[in-house]
Amino acid sequence: MSMKELQSKDLKYIWHPCSQMKDYEKFPPIVIKNGKGVFLEDVNGKKYLDAVSSWWVNLFGHSNQRINDALYKQANSLEHVIFANFSHQPAIELCERIISITPDRLNKVFFGDNGSSAIEIALKLSFQYHQQIGNVKKTRFVNISDAYHGETIGALSMGDMDLYSKVYKPLLLDSIKVEGPDCFRCKFNKERSSCNAECFVNMENKIESIHEEVSAIIIEPLVQCAAGMKIYSPKYLIKLRELCDRYNINLIADEIAVGFGRTGKMFACEYANISPDIMCLSKGLTAGYMPLSLVLMGDKIYNAFYDEYNTMKAFLHSHSYSGNPLGCSVALETLNIFEDENIVEANKKKSMYLRRKVESILKDIPHLGEYRQIGMIGAIELVKDLKTKEPFESEKRVGYAIYQNALKRGVILRTLGNVIYFMPPYVISEDEIDFMVDVAKDSIIEYFSNSDQK
Repeated sequence: MSMKELQSKDLKYIWHPCSQMKDYEKFPPIVIKNGKGVFLEDVNGKKYLDAVSSWWVNLFGHSNQRINDALYKQANSLEHVIFANFSHQPAIELCERIISITPDRLNKVFFGDNGSSAIEIALKLSFQYHQQIGNVKKTRFVNISDAYHGETIGALSMGDMDLYSKVYKPLLLDSIKVEGPDCFRCKFNKERSSCNAECFVNMENKIESIHEEVSAIIIEPLVQCAAGMKIYSPKYLIKLRELCDRYNINLIADEIAVGFGRTGKMFACEYANISPDIMCLSKGLTAGYMPLSLVLMGDKIYNAFYDEYNTMKAFLHSHSYSGNPLGCSVALETLNIFEDENIVEANKKKSMYLRRKVESILKDIPHLGEYRQIGMIGAIELVKDLKTKEPFESEKRVGYAIYQNALKRGVILRTLGNVIYFMPPYVISEDEIDFMVDVAKDSIIEYFSNSDQK
């Protein structure tokens, strides 16, 4: 079947996520046939470098043979079993392994099947925990500006991006938003030297006045990804941990996007050497193969639920595919690859190469506001005015046009507003980094060249 025939059938039946479907009338979805390494191939044979790891999940390339073999082996043994009153070896081994590499405070694991469900689990755990130990006033949650934690109702309530949440405001929980770090447009340290997370005063002042009603503070450690890969100081996390301890508030670390080596350490919390009370993991957990999420917590929370069943202290939350053996086996092989190939250490060299490559082309980028990078995350932010750092109006859809330009050249750069970012699979080579960055540069230049001519 031809590309056009498949596209026609796709648009007849499928409603794609994070899309305005009318856009597909002029720019229909690209139908992918297969993938290998950092490349995807469409039904016409054209290849695309997956510079965004297919929504930040693919760590070790498409069709990774080791993961393929692990999935095949498990499928021939056990595909699924109800996880209430039953268990299986892949789940047990995965939990043992994950606890051995995550922060010390965490020693129990609850299974979900995607990032948003992990956030829902974390919120419910924190809320019920406080109710069961007698802190009945602690019913509200605090998030920071530009936060993103998923798109189910509870997770959406913890976000601060109108693009996703504005229309649903009447449905959302009444969370408390605090102005968070914004290093590119910092109001406290305009010279951006010797940052001590001075912006944390916003959180400290707010919590001081409302701490009696706060169940948890939820945060994306070190990088606010959906907000445009906004990177901030680990000192903010250190201060946040101390504040939560002071007022008996649970700290929820949403490591869904930044975990598993993406920031240059296995988990972003390691930069601050802190342990959250609850940690949410997904995305890279299964290297892009299977839907799976984990919610980790310590004995403090776990013991509040441990009692005779008739007391109704049990955590009555479940998913049909909780602890799915296929996902657990893939996650185990993902961890094996990390260990066998020393991925975190190997990524340091690639991260340095990516930075040097991008810095070599920055002088050619029009409207460049900033390039920021941590580990295997790099982001070019384009601005309308270089002095004021004023962004382009959202109606101009600068990023969407650059995304289209890059696709023509064979690179998938799914932009975040005016931010063009790189989050490639860890198997990317130096030559492939060169290609990815050069295409980004050319695609940006093409947009502004055409825009200036109009």
